[in-house]
Amino acid sequence: MEQIKISVLITKIIINSIDYKGSIVDGPGIRTVLYVQGCKKRCEGCHNPTTWDLNKGKVCWIDEIVEELRRNCLNKKLTISGGEPLLQYPSILELIKKLENFNIVLYTGFELEEIPREILDYIEYIKVGKYMKEKRTTTAPYIGSTNQKFVKLRKIIKKMPM
Repeated sequence: MEQIKISVLITKIIINSIDYKGSIVDGPGIRTVLYVQGCKKRCEGCHNPTTWDLNKGKVCWIDEIVEELRRNCLNKKLTISGGEPLLQYPSILELIKKLENFNIVLYTGFELEEIPREILDYIEYIKVGKYMKEKRTTTAPYIGSTNQKFVKLRKIIKKMPM
């Protein structure tokens, strides 16, 4: 029997909010932060538990979010946080691909080895590792606990196996 390949068009994303006030703690420079909705990790001490429930977010067209960010994120520095952005991996990848010329930071509770290589080609920095309350830090930039890492991807991506 011949198999038919079906291509799914990803058009929507579930968000919590977009903060245009300008964060200086979510990556280098003054950044806009897109908080996506949904997280299964539920870290004790999470600073954003209102983003956990996937059913409480706002369903948005990816193209509308892209246009809004192009209009309002004038310095093109965007951090995608949550919730857990990779819970909506196909939508996040589609969004990031459409934001060419943006300096993108991705915050995730996954480890670098668990993240699909394809998305790493589109982002500048990534914060990896689950938040651990017992390892909390207030002195290391851009991370919440000492087990987490903030990585500049352009330096390591060439070293990663395909």
